[in-house]
Amino acid sequence: MKVYQTNEIKNIALIGGAKSGKTTLAEAMLFEGKVINRKGNVDDKNTVSDYRDIELAKQNSVHSTLMYTEFDGTKINIIDTPGFSDYVGEIVSALSVVETAVLVNNATVGVDATTENAWRQAKNTNTPVLFVINQLDHEKANFDQLVTQLKDNFGDKVTVAQYPVNTGEGFDSIIDLMLMKMIKCSKDGGKSEILDIPESELEKANKLHLSLIENAAEGSEELMEKYFADDTLSIEDMRLGIRLGMRTRAIFPVFAVSAKHNHGVARLLEFIEYSCPTPTGVAGERKSATGKIFNSKPEDPTNLFVFKTSIEPHLGEVSFFKVYGGAVEEGMDLINTRTGNKERLSQLFVVIGKNREKVAKVCSGDIATTIKLKETHTNDCLAHPKAEDEALEPIAFPEPTIQMAMKAASSSDDEKMGSILHDMHKTDPTIHAGFSRELRQMIIKAQGELHLNTIKWYFDNIHKIEIVFYAPKIPYRETITKSARADYRHKKQSGGSGQFGEVHMFIQPYSENMPKPTDFPVRNKEEHELPWGGKLLFHNCVVGGAIDARFMPAILKGIMERMERGPLTGSYARDIAVYIYDGKMHAVDSNEISFKLAGRFAFITAFKNSGPKIMEPVYDVEVRLPEEMMGGAMTDLQARRAIIMGMDSDGKYQVIHAKVPLAEMHKYSTTLSSITSGRGVYSMKFDQYVQVPTDVQGKLLKAYEEEQEED
Repeated sequence: MKVYQTNEIKNIALIGGAKSGKTTLAEAMLFEGKVINRKGNVDDKNTVSDYRDIELAKQNSVHSTLMYTEFDGTKINIIDTPGFSDYVGEIVSALSVVETAVLVNNATVGVDATTENAWRQAKNTNTPVLFVINQLDHEKANFDQLVTQLKDNFGDKVTVAQYPVNTGEGFDSIIDLMLMKMIKCSKDGGKSEILDIPESELEKANKLHLSLIENAAEGSEELMEKYFADDTLSIEDMRLGIRLGMRTRAIFPVFAVSAKHNHGVARLLEFIEYSCPTPTGVAGERKSATGKIFNSKPEDPTNLFVFKTSIEPHLGEVSFFKVYGGAVEEGMDLINTRTGNKERLSQLFVVIGKNREKVAKVCSGDIATTIKLKETHTNDCLAHPKAEDEALEPIAFPEPTIQMAMKAASSSDDEKMGSILHDMHKTDPTIHAGFSRELRQMIIKAQGELHLNTIKWYFDNIHKIEIVFYAPKIPYRETITKSARADYRHKKQSGGSGQFGEVHMFIQPYSENMPKPTDFPVRNKEEHELPWGGKLLFHNCVVGGAIDARFMPAILKGIMERMERGPLTGSYARDIAVYIYDGKMHAVDSNEISFKLAGRFAFITAFKNSGPKIMEPVYDVEVRLPEEMMGGAMTDLQARRAIIMGMDSDGKYQVIHAKVPLAEMHKYSTTLSSITSGRGVYSMKFDQYVQVPTDVQGKLLKAYEEEQEED
């Protein structure tokens, strides 16, 4: 395998809708570069990228796939990403290591929700974008209409670099506005002819050519001066201007192809080679935690970043990495900047889908894989000892949008289920799973129902474990609203030493400015920050030796145990001040267990007499959706007990800011998708705990009582 130098490498990610033809375009690119000698077909289930069992079954991409092609001596690394937004983690990780996002559009569909999601992720990662309008051979293809939609949605910097002469089943001719030539495509997908532009197209071509030149000239002041002086730019200057403009997201060229018939693909690869940003430019930069900029300079100390992990049969963990400095050689020892431990890269591979080819060296800017790293995972850096303190900024994966409780149908599979979920998180960091001690449930968080269904598919078909998803419990909190007194005597005699302890306590709601009781002195005060939020203040007010000080920790323990399972619903209790002001003990029968139990039951009685209230978690929710769909979304939010805090506009979109109880957000992602035809997105962040309405508290108490009776 040839070792490609940094100046011979380009990195692109194919992003876009689920039916835009990304996988077919990748196939055509590999075929054009003679990396494969026969094009596969999605319907025939023999493409390079969609090779996994789940992708063959569903006939769409689920995981990103790394491959490469070669064009005119340049290695073009291609990452084919899934189209559905539920697999956003795959898109984000790919965009974090490429210099160009090729946003593929279906000429018959237009700008749909998945196109908008792809654009949004490229914008979030500040990745240059090249639009490719695909499937122009379809009878319903409409290039001009789609370009108008692209401009309306993504701005006037969307610039036509090519347009088709004849869309539909006979599509075979493209006007290239950089070359100012017509590309006549061969019917069999072979080499195209380069012809003069027909007279009938000259006026349109000249107008669009001028627009392309003007946008290219904005790439630098020097180019602008050339343009003003000469009224035009050479092809070399246009390439430079477009590359500079793409680097700063000041221009988004549009290309026309039919990947199925290989029309326009060679010219697209040529454009990527000569006009798209390079690994050493601004678009290829990545910062370290200390602010140092890495942009794949060969002279820098070796530094690589792991952006993806997969687990392959017979191989174990496969680590996908990009080199951001120096070069990586087989057998090299590098330092994991997170752990400080040494890792040896015993083998290096370049991959084309499921096929791997060994390589002795990988240069800066290139993307490759290695296997069997001990402690290195996604978002880790491996660096030369001279640069081991320079950890590159991790990929910021999006927060989950849906959470469910899950369990194995057979309890004997619980341990295995946990291990599988751990491996799933390694390969997809947007999957979060863990057992909640508070809720006593296994909670899994993902990007949507399709994401959850994908997880279930793996359990059903690969691991052969039946799992069940169900609604998770809500992490309520319990507190009190007024003060109360209570006492409890624990007395037990069954021969020999008995048990005796009596506790008198006063409790009140905790707040910073709460009134202090004046009818008993405070001898000792303990303030406990609770792990689940809020505080417990514990006061020893006993005088005259009614309770020995050595029993106070036992009383506190009894109270704390009950706060971990509140008296109302078994939820955590918080924000309570407790005063132990009297009690009794026995010289022989008093012990720690006696006072722990006395303290616990006195607390339960006092709690129930102090105006107890259930508190629920409320989240700040931000919903972004098209303006015309506001009505349905607002109505739905209000039905979820939301408090609308305000609205902002973002182009053609509106952003709703609301505070919504977590209990009302179950399956909101599905509802929002239905209301907005998939165009709405939302995020949520914990805000605070607030008291539930009286009617809601009544329902919760009744449900808890029924649950206890069943148990």
